[in-house]
Amino acid sequence: MARLQLDFPENQFCFSTQLTVRVTDINAGNHLGNDSMISMLSEARARFLYEFGVEEVDGTGLGIIVTDLSTMYRAEAHARDVLTFEVGVMDFNTYGGDIIFRVTRPADRTLVAMAKYGFVFFNYKTSKVTPMPEEFRAKFPNVNRLD
Repeated sequence: MARLQLDFPENQFCFSTQLTVRVTDINAGNHLGNDSMISMLSEARARFLYEFGVEEVDGTGLGIIVTDLSTMYRAEAHARDVLTFEVGVMDFNTYGGDIIFRVTRPADRTLVAMAKYGFVFFNYKTSKVTPMPEEFRAKFPNVNRLD
C-alpha cells in the first residue's frame, strides 16, 4: 500500500503561529496524540483565517467547511514542546482548495508533521456548496488554480 506523501511549495506558506503541547495532549505512547494534533491544526487554521480577515461563517451564513484532512507524521512531539505551524493555501478551484500546514519544533529544527485540509465554501442557511467568493481569492493572488 502506498504511503501518503505531502510536499508543498515553499512560497505558499504565508502565515506562522506557535502552539505549546499541553500535558493533556499526550497519549498512552507518551507523545502528542493524533486527536490533539487535529485540534492544534484547527487552531492554527482559525488563527490563519482571522489574520487574513476571513470569518469562518459570516453574517449571511456563508462559511468554510472542511472536506478532508491528510496528515503525515515525521517525528514525535512531547509535553511542553513549542511547535511552529506554518500555514498557507493552494490548489484553488471553483468552490475551495487546500489549507496546508508544516509543523516544526524550532528548538531542534525537527519537522514534526505536514498536513492539508481540503475546504469548500458552504452556505449554512441553504446547506449547499457555493463558489469561492472573489474577495477570498483576491487575498491570495499567488495561489495556483486547478480548474
